[in-house]
Amino acid sequence: MLYLDNAATTKPDLDAVNRAFCFLNSDYYNPSALYHGGINVLKEIKIAKEFILSSLHSTCHEVIFTSCGTEADNLAIFGSVIRGTFVTDEGEHSAVYNAFKELQNRGNTVYFVPLNTDGSVNTEKLLDYVKNNNVDFVSIMHVNNETGAINDINRIAKELKKMNPKIIFMSDGVQSYGKLDYAISSDIDFYSISAHKIGGLKGTGALIRKKGTKLSPIIYGGGQESGLRNGTENVFGIKVFEYSARKRFEKITENYDKISRLNQLMRNNLSDDFVIISNKDASPYILSVAFTIVRGEVIMNNLDDKGIIVGNGSACSSKKPFSRVIEACCIDKKYLNGVIRISFGIGNTEQEILSACKTLNEEVAKGKQIFG
Repeated sequence: MLYLDNAATTKPDLDAVNRAFCFLNSDYYNPSALYHGGINVLKEIKIAKEFILSSLHSTCHEVIFTSCGTEADNLAIFGSVIRGTFVTDEGEHSAVYNAFKELQNRGNTVYFVPLNTDGSVNTEKLLDYVKNNNVDFVSIMHVNNETGAINDINRIAKELKKMNPKIIFMSDGVQSYGKLDYAISSDIDFYSISAHKIGGLKGTGALIRKKGTKLSPIIYGGGQESGLRNGTENVFGIKVFEYSARKRFEKITENYDKISRLNQLMRNNLSDDFVIISNKDASPYILSVAFTIVRGEVIMNNLDDKGIIVGNGSACSSKKPFSRVIEACCIDKKYLNGVIRISFGIGNTEQEILSACKTLNEEVAKGKQIFG
């Protein structure tokens, strides 16, 4: 199998899993327990937090472990500002986009900023709206999960704080953490990350919070995570997250350069039937392409039959036949049904990419003969 859907999830890092196995087998204690086993496990959670903060080059933030990136997003959105004016962009992941829709249902003022054609936020319109409105909370993703567009969130947050220092700024960093060498600024109040995007396990994520930023829990219980995320910590998942992240950050530049070469190889070898949606300055880990005549879902299924896994960029909701994010990029409507997302992993090889290109080109050419 040739797996090219790494933006959806990655294969768990077996070295990290094996290293953390003791937290299932021998050191399985509850970190809230007051005997030595529990205290030692709690220390291990602290070590994981310290590494995550160091990987983001931060001294003014803290880590709150959650079950996933979606929970981290929701904790920041629903736990910081109760009522007010909330701003995000039309290209956000559903974890943010649908949370903002719920805020709207609750009677809050919600504004969705339009996108540029590459999937990045239209910063000019964002700043213009904030300048002319009393905004309480802004959420702009770091890397767009469908196009790979990178938003300069440090600069955006800085500009927003100049206008109104009380604005809470959040960014979904799920597609950037462990892939981009990024130093989080003190203007970022919340930043969400997820383990299974970088070789960790599903069921573990974290919210990075600037110290002192107002936050109330959305899950109540025994006071874990300083009372902000109640529920017994998933120690095994947390340690796998830490160990897989350590491996990623040890080679973050080397991995980035390798993935960039694979991305360019794919661009160079796809036929002229494809239109490249992702800009060259996007995250190299994600490449969205489109074509006419043949539906993306058809190509995706045909590739699956041949042992090649890609994403099709379709919406999480079945109410629309195509992605709302790609639609918001304002690309020609004739391409909307023909989008696929190729997302690279550090285990992929040049030979695999050339093989995938050959099969993609053949499938689209075959589709043109049938439907053209």
